[in-house]
Amino acid sequence: MNYKETLDYLYSRLPMYHRIGAPAYKADLDNTIKLCRMLGDPQNSFKAIHIAGTNGKGSVSHTMASIFQEKGLKTGLYTSPHLKDFRERIRINGKMIPEEKVTGFVEQYRTDFESISLSFFEWTVGLAFHYFREENIDIAVVEVGLGGRLDSTNIITPLLSVITNISFDHMQFLGNTLPEIATEKAGIIKPGIPVVIGETHPETKPVFVEKARKTGSSILFADERFKVEMDEKDPLTGGMAMVNIFRDDKPWLEKLSVQLGGVYQKKNLATIAAACEMLPPSSVMLTKDFIRKGISRVIENTGLSGRWQVLSRSPLTICDIGHNEGGIREVVKQISLTPHKHLHFVIGMVNDKDTHAVLSLLPKDATYYFCKASVPRGLDAEILSKQAHSFGLQGQTYVSVKEALLAAQKNAGSEDLVFVGGSNFTVAEVI
Repeated sequence: MNYKETLDYLYSRLPMYHRIGAPAYKADLDNTIKLCRMLGDPQNSFKAIHIAGTNGKGSVSHTMASIFQEKGLKTGLYTSPHLKDFRERIRINGKMIPEEKVTGFVEQYRTDFESISLSFFEWTVGLAFHYFREENIDIAVVEVGLGGRLDSTNIITPLLSVITNISFDHMQFLGNTLPEIATEKAGIIKPGIPVVIGETHPETKPVFVEKARKTGSSILFADERFKVEMDEKDPLTGGMAMVNIFRDDKPWLEKLSVQLGGVYQKKNLATIAAACEMLPPSSVMLTKDFIRKGISRVIENTGLSGRWQVLSRSPLTICDIGHNEGGIREVVKQISLTPHKHLHFVIGMVNDKDTHAVLSLLPKDATYYFCKASVPRGLDAEILSKQAHSFGLQGQTYVSVKEALLAAQKNAGSEDLVFVGGSNFTVAEVI
């Protein structure tokens, strides 16, 4: 099979959560353990840090990888989902895994994998770890796919565990309360391995403190030690141009140039600073210079996209992959900080999200363009429109994300803002 045929085989034969939802979810690590045994346990061949959380884990993962690259380490990066190309999920020093590595892996292990009925995500984790071992990387940054305790990535023993924050998402798997969700995320905390928690929350802090006590892990709540303040602001997009990071209220990293827009990145920067501090120095010693360069070059070093990303300046068109209650809350805050006369909001969601929680947060004085991303999980645009109208959100439905975006840009005045969001898949179709 060529690369396209290989992907068609994987998409058609293996249950893929990001496309079909719950039927692809597996609530144990049995298959991942079997898979890694077949491959000779590649997860034990490299150092790693493990990053979970409801929001922000992608930005934190890419930035940590960028910092390691600036130090000169051969750095593997495993993330999910991809936006345009499957190979975005698996990178070394920012370069996507070659197509022939994907096809060769499938050819070699196809029969074995079919015998244990792997999911798409399990298979992808196996490919990533196999590739990282084959390429003899120095360190990997591994992002959790869903939850933590039962996620396929949770077979690694990292140098450091990071949990960015806890918000409501994937409740059908992780629980209906913040402490229940935190318990699942805390499942990545390993015996004796330090852990960083990005945001302190009165409902979830006791969960993390107790888990760290049981595992004998040192724990640091990033926002209790590090504060991030904006020094300058991009007047066009409202995004950050320069920040100062304080440690225990004393300057730690000043006039830091930041590529990722969105004031919500301040939370991620505090988490990143804490992660750099908590890494065992005997394993990875990071100077402030590496940290500064890694943060300021994250896009070119890793290829990160979809985070408050400017698609066009005329009219100003921005997209962001925030899609759950916590993520949308930050997006709405950022939109309010972005100068504009009128907001044109292109929105498409998936059918297993809490749409009511998201729609209730959206501004009522915007014009909405309801659409459906071309994936099985996509929520029908008419259904989304009807739900939105019950929250006082007005707009029209469109047959595709592309048509919705074209209509929004056509209707927008020169001082208006066009925003695209609601799901990863909606954003993927406009990037």
